[in-house]
Amino acid sequence: MADTFSSLLEAFKNVGVSRAYGPPVQVGGAELLPVALVSFGFGGGTNAEGGGRGGASGGGGGGFVFPLGAYSRASGGHLVFRPNTIAVLLSLVPVVAASGIALRGAVRTTRS
Repeated sequence: MADTFSSLLEAFKNVGVSRAYGPPVQVGGAELLPVALVSFGFGGGTNAEGGGRGGASGGGGGGFVFPLGAYSRASGGHLVFRPNTIAVLLSLVPVVAASGIALRGAVRTTRS
């Protein structure tokens, strides 16, 4: 189990701020710095039955990267964040759905 844990630590060693902010990219003469939301997790466990003889162990992990937008230089030279409009719209889908369900429940309550 210790070998598995150390291999997981080695695999996730490079995850962090360096993954949330990508390397600068030149697009149309402008320099862009991509920004993303990075999340990951992993876990494991054992079940030793019979006084430590036998049992089972396991583990797993996963993660995702959500592109938020990019930083670029404005005409005055200061940094401006430009959101990824498709990602913003996709992130609003759960909020709109939850609001609709809550509104439906409120309407049903007032009718009763």
